[in-house]
Amino acid sequence: ASAIIAWGNCASWGCVQAARPNPTQATPIDKVITDKPIVKVPGCPPIPDVMSAIITYMVTFDRLPELDRMGRPLMFYGQRIHDKCYRRAHFDAGEFVESWDDDAARKGYCLYKMGCKGPTTYNACSSTRWNDGVSFPIQSGHGCLGCSENGFWDRGSFYSRVVDIPQMGTHSTADTVGLTALGVVAAGVGGHAVASALNQRKRHKQQLAQAEQQPDNEDKQA
Repeated sequence: ASAIIAWGNCASWGCVQAARPNPTQATPIDKVITDKPIVKVPGCPPIPDVMSAIITYMVTFDRLPELDRMGRPLMFYGQRIHDKCYRRAHFDAGEFVESWDDDAARKGYCLYKMGCKGPTTYNACSSTRWNDGVSFPIQSGHGCLGCSENGFWDRGSFYSRVVDIPQMGTHSTADTVGLTALGVVAAGVGGHAVASALNQRKRHKQQLAQAEQQPDNEDKQA
């Protein structure tokens, strides 16, 4: 074989059986086969459309797709789920689900505080979706687990708003991530949190200004 395709998180990273302390000594394929190029297609499971598209690309063009530094095809793993998520506007506006089945959940607000790992997960779920484009976990009301990322099983609870930011070596809550990440780009989460707060403050000032101008306009009309 000219190349090896590692299907799923098990082949790509070792998956949950490789969770610390890894008693089964589960090993990703690139640690076993070292003399051939490996295309990693992680996910638990990977998206079927992505799997078939990668094979089609390799057969059609007789070359490997462009890969990121972790060996994943950029065409499907080049953006975060957060980047194309239809709930992204709620994240930017600071509108979050605080508990399951609250009013915010019924309105389809952002699931970040409920443990969604979309801001730190690279995959095509939010653009390609599943089952012929019918849906994906976030659209079904459940936060992203980050199942295409290496070591996602060791990065805290799937349902806690505490996220692991390995680039900073700290744990931050959704309420403080903007402060801890200020000046440092940690998967974009901190920047977005700060921007959301600034946008809310700007809108509040605009509303106050409009409220102050309204009596003056009414006096002039009178």
